[in-house]
Amino acid sequence: MGPGPADNGATTLQRSSSSDLGRSLIVPNSTAGTGDASASSGLLPAILGVAHLLVALGIVFATDKFLKQAFVAASIKFPSALFGMFCVFSVLVVLDTFVPALAKAFMDFFAPATLFIQRWLPLFYVPTLVVLPLAVRDVPAASGLKIFAITFGGWFATLAVAGYTVLAVRKLVKTELITDAEPMSKQSPFSTLEIWAWAAIFVASFGVAYFNPTALGTTARTCLPFLLAANVLGYMVGSGLPSGVKKVLHPIICCALSADLAAVAYGYLSGSGLDAVLGDYLTKAPSNPGAGDVLMGFLGSVIISFAFSMFKQRKLVKRHAAEIFTSIAIASTFSLYSTAVIGRLIGLEPSLTISILPRCITVALALSIVSFFEGVNSTLTAAVVVLTGLIGANFVQAAMDKLGLNDPIARGIGTASSAHGLGTAALSAKEPEALPFCAIAYGLTGIFGSLICSVPAVRQSLVFIAG
Repeated sequence: MGPGPADNGATTLQRSSSSDLGRSLIVPNSTAGTGDASASSGLLPAILGVAHLLVALGIVFATDKFLKQAFVAASIKFPSALFGMFCVFSVLVVLDTFVPALAKAFMDFFAPATLFIQRWLPLFYVPTLVVLPLAVRDVPAASGLKIFAITFGGWFATLAVAGYTVLAVRKLVKTELITDAEPMSKQSPFSTLEIWAWAAIFVASFGVAYFNPTALGTTARTCLPFLLAANVLGYMVGSGLPSGVKKVLHPIICCALSADLAAVAYGYLSGSGLDAVLGDYLTKAPSNPGAGDVLMGFLGSVIISFAFSMFKQRKLVKRHAAEIFTSIAIASTFSLYSTAVIGRLIGLEPSLTISILPRCITVALALSIVSFFEGVNSTLTAAVVVLTGLIGANFVQAAMDKLGLNDPIARGIGTASSAHGLGTAALSAKEPEALPFCAIAYGLTGIFGSLICSVPAVRQSLVFIAG
């Protein structure tokens, strides 16, 4: 989400080498636009920018937690964050209809929070991959091969269904493609100083945990800083790798591997073992959180932030509503039911089949979807979602060329509907005209999947088909 023009009272801080926050902060001109250039980029605007970010992000985070507690208290199974996203989007639409200036001010106020979430988004998906060694021990090798076959074949089939549906609908409606969509922001690379700062945090906190495993009260809290730093460092280093290397060693994989390596090292040196360290990484206990719990705590905020990106692309959604909603509805439904059918046909265990149903949906919403079902392996869910994204990131453009999907709308929606955010990121550099449709479909695919899976009859039919 980019900043507004200069005459509407906001200016973007240039990134300083001392902090990554500067890339995603917007501060009022009343504080940043007066005086000479050195004053405008000095300490006070930076402090105000950080305060702005903390307040905006804090409101989104607190809203998510409040809604989650309210839904639990009311025994409502519908994803609370998705309800929050609909509320925010509705407020924005109403304000834009009656007081457009207020809607813009609302967007500008939460811009730092949405930019922060966009910049660190992969980190929030990683925890379940870090603890994957604990989750897959009970999965037989034969079942693992079946899951991979469903994942790869299902990705290709969903891509084809989404793409050809778009082409069919476009032939019917004949809506001309517009090219004046809202620009998509591009994240700046991490600085060397940022990497060294996190490396220092890692070394210092690792040393504290080694010499005093309960320095912060519990082993989970004591291990939290160095395991979190390991995740961040892995993501930073992975993001800076050459594009050819990223196809094999994606930043998300680097992020997970770095935390696993840190856990192996600490488990060996401390004598506690890998299993104990990974257990401390993701405790799933609010009173004793680990690094993974902190990161996954932002998943609800990620879902709520979809409201801002959807609102930003509202004109594009309105103009191409027929293509977008028809293809997403058909592709999402196809993905869920085809996974259940194929799992049944090849003899995959029903619990594993249900666990991988939302394979084409972004992790934040995929985990919400499998929470509707009983006896699922949510760690496996996240792993399959990431695997689907990695497959799409590497092969989606070649596959669409072979399928004859040359229309930008078909390419954008097909990519996001089959490979969510990772596929979108891979397409963004080479096909900017398809990117807005990727961004729209990326969120709407998960939203539609969550909505239909919240219907008891749909869940029961999926369980019945899976066996």
